[in-house]
Amino acid sequence: MAQVVATRSIHASLLPNPNSSSPQSCAEKLKPGCAFKAKVLAQTERRNRRGAVHVSSPVVARRSATEVIPVSPQDLTKAAVQNQYSQLIPQLGDTSVGVWSKPMVRRKTKIVCTIGPSTDTKEMIWKLAEAGMNVARLNMSHGDHASHQKVIDLVKEYNSQVKDNVIAIMLDTKGPEVRSGDLPQPINLVPGQEFTFTIQRGVGTADCVSVNYDDFVNDVEDGDMLLVDGGMMSFLVKSKTEDSVKCEVVDGGELKSRRHLNVRGKSATLPSITDKDWDDIKFGVDNKVDFYAVSFVKDAAVVHELKNYLKDAGADIHVIVKIESADSIPNLHSIITASDGAMVARGDLGAELPIEEVPLLQEEIIRICQSMGKAVIVATNMLESMIVHPTPTRAEVSDIAIAVREGADAVMLSGETAHGKFPLKAVKVMHTVSLRTEATIVGAQTPPNLGLAFKNHMSEMFAFHATMMANTLGTSIVVFTRTGFMAVLLSHYRPSGTIYAFTNDKRIQQRLALYQGVCPIHIDFLEDADETFANALDLLQKQGMVKRGEEIALVQSGKQPIWRFQSTHNIQVRKV
Repeated sequence: MAQVVATRSIHASLLPNPNSSSPQSCAEKLKPGCAFKAKVLAQTERRNRRGAVHVSSPVVARRSATEVIPVSPQDLTKAAVQNQYSQLIPQLGDTSVGVWSKPMVRRKTKIVCTIGPSTDTKEMIWKLAEAGMNVARLNMSHGDHASHQKVIDLVKEYNSQVKDNVIAIMLDTKGPEVRSGDLPQPINLVPGQEFTFTIQRGVGTADCVSVNYDDFVNDVEDGDMLLVDGGMMSFLVKSKTEDSVKCEVVDGGELKSRRHLNVRGKSATLPSITDKDWDDIKFGVDNKVDFYAVSFVKDAAVVHELKNYLKDAGADIHVIVKIESADSIPNLHSIITASDGAMVARGDLGAELPIEEVPLLQEEIIRICQSMGKAVIVATNMLESMIVHPTPTRAEVSDIAIAVREGADAVMLSGETAHGKFPLKAVKVMHTVSLRTEATIVGAQTPPNLGLAFKNHMSEMFAFHATMMANTLGTSIVVFTRTGFMAVLLSHYRPSGTIYAFTNDKRIQQRLALYQGVCPIHIDFLEDADETFANALDLLQKQGMVKRGEEIALVQSGKQPIWRFQSTHNIQVRKV
C-alpha cells in the first residue's frame, strides 16, 4: 500500500543483532524505566484504594497479546518485518505499561497537502501520494485557473491509474483578505517609526502603502493593533483621516508587497464569499472537486447560501468551513451544524484573537465536530520550519501528536508542500508522527451526544455496536456504501481497526479519503450479495490488508439498503 512505503524503518539500535548472544538486548531497550513503571503502578494502586470501579475493556486486555514494536517499519520486506516482530514479542513479557501495540498498517489520521510550485508536477504528486497524501488542496489565493486545472488533471490521472489508493481534491477559497499594495522594493521598518496605510490606490513609498479594502479606515479605531502576516510585524493605530490610518511601528521588520493584514480582535466587514470566490467555486463545480474550504466564515447564512448554489448547480460537493475570524467564534455551533466539516485555520485565528486562546479553541472545535459527526482538519504552521529546514522542531512534532490525540480527522500542510524545499520529507514526518501517536491510543472514546447529530437513525446503533464488536474481537470493519453515510458514521465512533469502505461510486471513494480511519475502495456491486462480499474480501487479501483466516466485521446498514430490506440491518463476523 502507498502508506506502507512511507512508514519509517525501525531504528537499528532497537533491532535484534543476529551476531549477539544476548537475546535481551532489544527487549531491554524497549522496556520502560523502573522509576516510570513504579510511578504508573503506584498511581493505579492509589486509584484502587479509593474504591474506583474498573470496567474490564477487551481492547485493553488484548494489548498484552498483540504484537509490539517501537516504531513503524519502512523499506523492509514484509517477511523481514514479521521476523523482527516475532523476535521482539517473546522477549517483552508484560506490555501493559510503557510499550505500545503494533500500529495498524494504514495510518488513520489523514494528511492534506497544499499543491504549489514545489509539487505541481506529475512526478511530485505521485511521490506525495506514495508518501502519504490523502487530500490535495488548491489554494485559490495563489495561481490561476490554468495552473489549478493542471493539478486537478494530474490528481484525476493518478486516481484513474492507481487502484490501491485515492486522492481527494479540496478547493480553498481566497475569501475577503485585506492586503497591502505593491512596493517597488521591500521596506525595513524599525520600532517607533511612523507609518501610514491608505485606501488610495497605487501608493508605495518608504512611509506609506495602499490597502486593497475601501472600508479599512472605518473598521479600525485609535489604539487598535494592526498585524502583518499574522504577527510577523505589528503597528499601533495612532490616528486616522478620511482615507488614511497613521500608525506607530511596534514590531519592525521587512515589509514586502501584498502582505496580509489583520486587526487584533476584529474581522473585516466584507462578505465571506467574494466575486472572485464565486468564479473559483464555479471552476470547482465544472471540475467536480470533492470539497470546498470556505475562508472567513462568520455565520451559518454563508454556508446555506453556498449549499443552495451547489444544489441548484447539481453539484455534490461538501463544504468545509474555515474557522479563522473573531466573528465566527460566537456562532461556532450554527456554522458547524450547517457545514460538512470544519478547518481550524490557526494562522488568522491567532492574529484576530489572543494567541493563548488558539489551543483551547482548537480543542473545542474538534470536540464540537466530533459530537456533530463532522470532519475536522487542523491546519497552519504544523511543520512551518520544514519550509526551509530538512527536519522539524520538536514543538512541531508535538503539535501534530496533540492534533491526532485530540481526534482530528486530518492534519494539513500549507507552505511546507506548496513552496517549501522539503515537501516529501514534511509529508513523511507528518505520516510517521501520526502513525506513532495512533499506536499509543487505546480504544478511542465515543464522542458524547453523537446520536443527536444523526437523529437516532437505526444505523447509528449498528455503527456503535459494530465498533464495540470489532474492538472486542480485534478485527477490521467492512462496509458497503453508495452514499458514504455509514462509513462516515463508523469513522466518528473511532474503531480500533481500519474501516474498509467499499463503494461503487468513485466520487464517494474520493470524498471518504478525508475521514479518519476510512480506507475507501472502489468495487462493482453485483446483484448477488455473497458474491460481492467474497470479491471484496478477496481484494483485501490480495492487497495484503487482511490475511487468510483473519476475522472481519461486516456491517449492513445505512440510509440506502444494499442487498437487504429497508427495515433490516445486520452485523456479520466473517473469516477470510
